[in-house]
Amino acid sequence: MACNSPGERRHLGADGAGDLTVEREDLPVTFDTLLHIQQLRKKTLRSFCGQTAKITELPHNKQEASQVVSSIMVNNKLQLLYCRIPATGVEGWEQLLEMLEETVTPQLPVPVRQNFGTQKMLSQYNLTSMEALLKSYTKVIFIREPFHRLISAYMRGLADGLTFKEFVQYVLYQGSSNASIEWKPLVSLCRPCLIHYDYIIMFGFLGSEVHHLMQRAGLLGNNQLPEFVDSKIRWTYGWLEEQMFSELSLAQKKQLCRFFRFDFAAFHFPNSLLWDPTCITRST
Repeated sequence: MACNSPGERRHLGADGAGDLTVEREDLPVTFDTLLHIQQLRKKTLRSFCGQTAKITELPHNKQEASQVVSSIMVNNKLQLLYCRIPATGVEGWEQLLEMLEETVTPQLPVPVRQNFGTQKMLSQYNLTSMEALLKSYTKVIFIREPFHRLISAYMRGLADGLTFKEFVQYVLYQGSSNASIEWKPLVSLCRPCLIHYDYIIMFGFLGSEVHHLMQRAGLLGNNQLPEFVDSKIRWTYGWLEEQMFSELSLAQKKQLCRFFRFDFAAFHFPNSLLWDPTCITRST
């Protein structure tokens, strides 16, 4: 696949052909553009959910339901739910929420006024409250290219002295069911076919996309967003991933594509070195 020009990200259709949209950092990002990008991402996600047998309803058993939503965090004051996955941009997001909790009065009314409590994790609520929160709160998911998530986990010292190739082999040997939250596929952690996310925020564009979210939710007010450095990190990974990718065998590359096949199908990362339409077509 041909490389795009610097500062440009192309999103391809489900068949891998044709542009759905183009995200460019060297052009002004308008409110309408960001809204359009969100619509396209949700359309892709709906298509994925319609073709797979993923969980689409909250289990009726409290223990099972808690396991399903174990990665979902709750902010009652700001009426937000979000999936908390390391190294996807969620750390900066949580810092922002702490600031907003002290300075902002939410503008959006809650459809049904309820005292949900102060728990920070959705899994800590009873089934009735879980369902009410999922229906009434704004829901946010942060996504990041799968190979970059692997590199991030490796760079943060989670490989315990292994080479990157050995680390990848360990990840593949453990499989998705035993995978760490650091690299487990997002579809398995964030349950996007069950939780109808209002915003799908992509790593590399956090600043503009979070600003868009906050404006629409009426939460920003006169506050300024903290600096998100994800775009700089993304371009740094541009050369780093090529080096690490070259260390892997062809078999490992194919196995990683299959490991992350649902993330590729649900969110589309066509610029990923792992992205292979044949792998995804066979697996969904």
